[in-house]
Amino acid sequence: MSYLDADAQLIRSCLPACTGVPEDSDDLFVLYAVLMRAKGEGTQAADVHDAWSAWMSRSEPDHESIRPYDQLAPSVQEEDAPFLTAIHSAARARAERI
Repeated sequence: MSYLDADAQLIRSCLPACTGVPEDSDDLFVLYAVLMRAKGEGTQAADVHDAWSAWMSRSEPDHESIRPYDQLAPSVQEEDAPFLTAIHSAARARAERI
């Protein structure tokens, strides 16, 4: 397991239990791990959405939500919130371990 895979697992473990996680999303969480390492608690919802868009564009390039974050309806923007919170929580946990 790489360090990015370990960080991806940490982020996943910080998600609330009721969060809908896409199937086959290991690569998505690796992208989230890169965000966490690069931006930590400075990660913003638009960053989370950009990572999701990059991941989704490989499997469903015509998905209606692959567009800039500020062009999404507020209800769609809210879907990124639990992932942003998990990235922030994982960044804090990782910083405490270092």
